[in-house]
Amino acid sequence: MKAGSGARAASFNRQTTETQIRGKLVIDGTGQYKVSTGIRFFDHMLELFTRHGGFDLTLRATGDLDVDQHHTVEDVGIVLGAATLEALGDRKGINRAGYFLMPMDETLAVAAIDLSGRPHATVDLKLKVERVGDLQSELIHDFFDGFAAAARANLHVKVLYGRSSHHHVEAVFKAFARALRVACARDARLAKMLPSTKGLL
Repeated sequence: MKAGSGARAASFNRQTTETQIRGKLVIDGTGQYKVSTGIRFFDHMLELFTRHGGFDLTLRATGDLDVDQHHTVEDVGIVLGAATLEALGDRKGINRAGYFLMPMDETLAVAAIDLSGRPHATVDLKLKVERVGDLQSELIHDFFDGFAAAARANLHVKVLYGRSSHHHVEAVFKAFARALRVACARDARLAKMLPSTKGLL
């Protein structure tokens, strides 16, 4: 996995009594991934996130899955949010905000993100099942909460309609990746400017 010269990237190594997570996120990547969390459906969503975002991601998480999946899923969100924040540096010249409307068969999902410095997450997945694949579905909210808090981002993800729970989650992760991709992208016209009239993000 090779990023281009000058690629915005951040390595991470979060060690707690509940989880051990290490790896690297490259914002200016080519969609390459090597992911292992011990939760296969969650791995699949992180792979989708990487490919649709045009990022590169290596991530290995070892958590107390014998207790619950919560610590692993939430901490991965925190790690990816923190890595995004670090990789973007001073954030001068980025679009800052992005949104994407993602169709997936009968499902339609939307994601909108503002790298505003004001953390908040609103998540509406319309899930009525306890698990999607081997992932506890309620924890998807915790993943996005963790990401938004650590990235200091305002994040909204919502399923507008659909039948398949699998499609609900997959469409949301794809929409999230593509919205974040737009928000992180550089705007050549504002290359040296911070995208805020306050002068602070």
